[in-house]
Amino acid sequence: MELTEAFLQLQPRWHYLFSALCLVVLVYKFSVFLVKRKAVLRSTEAFPGPPGNFLLGHVLEFKQDGTDLFRTVKWARTYPYGFPMWFGPFLCLLSVHHPDYVKTILTSSEPKDEFVYSFLMPWIGDGLLVSKGQKWFRHRRLLTPGFHYDVLKPYVQLMSQSAKTMLDKWESYAKTNENFELFEHVSLMTLDTILQCAFSCKSNCQTEGGTNAYIKAVYELSNIVNFRLRTFPYHSDLIFHLSPHGFKFRKACKVAHSHTEEVIRKRKEALKEETELGRIQAKRYLDFLDILLVARDENQQGLSNEDIRAEVDTFMFEGHDTTASGISFLLYCLACNPEHQKICREEILQVLDGKDTMEWEDLNKIPYTTMCIKEALRLYPPVPGMSRKLTKPVTFFDGRTLPAGFRVGVSVFSVHRNPAVWENPDVFDPLRFLPENVTKRSPHAFVPFSAGPRNCIGQNFAMNELKVVAAMTLKRYQLIEDPDFKPKMVPRLILRSLNGVHIKIKPVEPQV
Repeated sequence: MELTEAFLQLQPRWHYLFSALCLVVLVYKFSVFLVKRKAVLRSTEAFPGPPGNFLLGHVLEFKQDGTDLFRTVKWARTYPYGFPMWFGPFLCLLSVHHPDYVKTILTSSEPKDEFVYSFLMPWIGDGLLVSKGQKWFRHRRLLTPGFHYDVLKPYVQLMSQSAKTMLDKWESYAKTNENFELFEHVSLMTLDTILQCAFSCKSNCQTEGGTNAYIKAVYELSNIVNFRLRTFPYHSDLIFHLSPHGFKFRKACKVAHSHTEEVIRKRKEALKEETELGRIQAKRYLDFLDILLVARDENQQGLSNEDIRAEVDTFMFEGHDTTASGISFLLYCLACNPEHQKICREEILQVLDGKDTMEWEDLNKIPYTTMCIKEALRLYPPVPGMSRKLTKPVTFFDGRTLPAGFRVGVSVFSVHRNPAVWENPDVFDPLRFLPENVTKRSPHAFVPFSAGPRNCIGQNFAMNELKVVAAMTLKRYQLIEDPDFKPKMVPRLILRSLNGVHIKIKPVEPQV
């Protein structure tokens, strides 16, 4: 009885004790927060930037309405070279937009910032896009032969076939003179191409896109990663895992991985007797999977099944979405600039000389079209930004420094529209890429495929596809701008448009 009374007397004190403990934890957390924030502020004191909210940083400045990229371009013109951008109270990165600063970051071997790329890893694994250190170096060396011109050469025919399927579907739009949305069509076309080049898989996805489980999974994974990127609560692994989107993501991952593993298993069986690429190539064209399965390092060690799956899934993601963005905005640029479109068409018709498809030998015979492609990539880079996390202190050319552990973002969109580098940067002018003009600029002023040791391994593949699709499209159709539909560009994992990319088309009059 006495014990009970004593306990009841102590009970109110427990409340006080618990409250005091909570207060101590709160004060401690706030102190840690202040120390962290002060450390970041000290690191960036040499870099003035736009004012931000104390708790949210610059998050509220980004409206997700198609103006965000131009807001960073405006800031870049106010703060030369680079400025800090805050995402919350202490997550900060230095956004750089001048070729000399870009060179310092991209010529280093610093790893990619795991913050964004970690969202992709459950799908694409630790592949070439996100791996680092010795693993990245070994994989890069083993995969490089997969992008040799002898391997890329037969892909041109596959690209032409996929482009023809898409252009055949467009005949209905050419007859009605109504605008239509490009990106959806182009995305299916690039997926069709990549399935053939990666797996030798004829999917018919352009005509039966909604029925193939793997294709649906790839689309769902891309969309969910983009959605997670712009939904701040989903940056927490726990919240995302427990959410309906997290469940859908895991389900789609399972479908994609099962498909890739099954393809790898069947190909391994088929290649048991063939261990040399030359003997395989004598029977059919080599695809990406052939290269991965036969690749050996100096110790005659190949890639594990997990590594092969990661690289195939990475190739599927990078080779499908990024090229779809580049092609869509290229065709939009040509629609908006009929005078350049006309010159490209004349050049293409002369090179094709009555042929229906592009061939490997034709790719280097269309210099003006190539300059237009580069100018479209300048104005609408498929990857509008990239980030690195410093493993050691870095000093820029003007003496300003950043410590190890700091994040640096290269704003490709802002570099490509920097008026200190590009005259009239918002004007479409392919003559910027005449050889005599290129030599006057820093090679780091134009980085649609990144630069340095971690540049895009598939850039020749992408440029070939851009050339093939541009040539075949301009041979058949005249592209017309619809002034009522201006794209509202948003940075996702790739450059997208909130309202799609719309044009009109009409058939090209046959030459007499």
